Amino acid sequence: MTSVPELRVRAANAAEVRADGEYVVYWMIAARRTTANFALQRAFDRARELGRPLVVLEALRTAYPNASDRLHRFVLAGMADTAERLEGGPVLYHPYVEPEAGAGRGLLEALAAHACLVVTDEFPCFFLPRMVGAAAARLPVRLEVVDSNGLLPLAATEACFPTAHAFRRFLQRTLPLHLAEPPHSEPLSGPPLPRLAALPAGIAERWPAASAALLAGGSAALASLPIDHAVTPVDEVPGGASAARRALARFVAGRLDGYAEARNHPDLDATSGLSPYLHFGHLGAWEVFSAVAAHEGWQPDRVADRATGGRAGWWGMRPAAEAFIDQLVTWRELGLNFCARRDDADRYEALPPWARATLAKHADDRREHLYAREDLEAAATHDELWNAAQRQLRREGRIHNYLRMLWGKKILEWSATPAEALGTMIALNDRWALDGRDPNSYAGIAWCLGRYDRPWGPERPVFGTIRYMSSANTARKLRVAAYLARFGR
Repeated sequence: MTSVPELRVRAANAAEVRADGEYVVYWMIAARRTTANFALQRAFDRARELGRPLVVLEALRTAYPNASDRLHRFVLAGMADTAERLEGGPVLYHPYVEPEAGAGRGLLEALAAHACLVVTDEFPCFFLPRMVGAAAARLPVRLEVVDSNGLLPLAATEACFPTAHAFRRFLQRTLPLHLAEPPHSEPLSGPPLPRLAALPAGIAERWPAASAALLAGGSAALASLPIDHAVTPVDEVPGGASAARRALARFVAGRLDGYAEARNHPDLDATSGLSPYLHFGHLGAWEVFSAVAAHEGWQPDRVADRATGGRAGWWGMRPAAEAFIDQLVTWRELGLNFCARRDDADRYEALPPWARATLAKHADDRREHLYAREDLEAAATHDELWNAAQRQLRREGRIHNYLRMLWGKKILEWSATPAEALGTMIALNDRWALDGRDPNSYAGIAWCLGRYDRPWGPERPVFGTIRYMSSANTARKLRVAAYLARFGR
């Protein structure tokens, strides 16, 4: 009997657990942390049941889409954190970084050939579902996939939700049952396991563990890898669980209390900055929720007993905390829900029918400005506020949350077709954003084209009844002078 809720666990293949295997493997691919991690907790429980050592494999490919110095350094910092945390502990950690495309092929199968079973992470997006499915078909032992994505298990929903209001009502009815089943803050605590001294002969020689110099992500190490060197690291946003915990502590102590009033103003930069850490799994949603709950002195009995779908008042926290929790839970997990239930979250066909209909009606409307993707990527438009947002994306790997909505709306306005606009948004965000390639990012981009929204009047050229935004109105409503000075020409 393991301590992980069964709703968070699924068998990806029909192979058996091999009781006489030498160890259990945790293949760390999404929840890249050693704390509050249901998958690591499950792997540790299984190893303890079987009386076997635990091996943690964390690998970094070079041929994943948009592989770059920026993304590689962020992930490598997390691997360095994990190596330090697990050194001398009860598990053997093997960080592997491909020196060239395809060099890591066969590593997982080689480890599985000696294993009792393999446990890995559920992540319903990017290339990970295909990778896990392919591995499940090849492995000679059971592959278990464990969901550490959010407070609500992905399997708790059976369909996609059309709006945040509908999803929030479902959460308010359902989530209290799952709040009583958090992950262990330290999954590796408890009776120690037998420790494996070394990997089986030949594996470490063919697929050696990354050196400390490589995990440090220095310029020379990155330059030796076949990845995109034009997308440079963001030194101000270091990766890893330690950096993530510091960022969380700074936000809760310094910005949470004013979050509701200040978060939309770019000059105030009052957002949490946690999305890259959540995307790469260096920080878990449960950890963020727990930190906010502790700051609020919150207890589960403060949850309201009504499911209205309203944004405020249900949690029994102060308005600023509730506004942030709505972003963390409702909006983030709404994107996870869509990706878990459909495989086309990043495609035009996944937009709601009303949105596609109104965009089709206005597909041939005259565009006052048309920009090629290359001009948009270079921030070479007539609109200085939009250009500033694109420069922030290139420089910092993020766009201020409110301006990211404007950024997407203007790309729709300046593209030859709505489908082209969607492709451009995804391409730019996936390449430059630290939190791109994520269900939350795809949900936010698709919102610019009508997903989770409703028709808005008056009907306009190009937009139809898609919600309209303009740079002039945004600059009038929000404080942007310092932002423009920082990211201006």
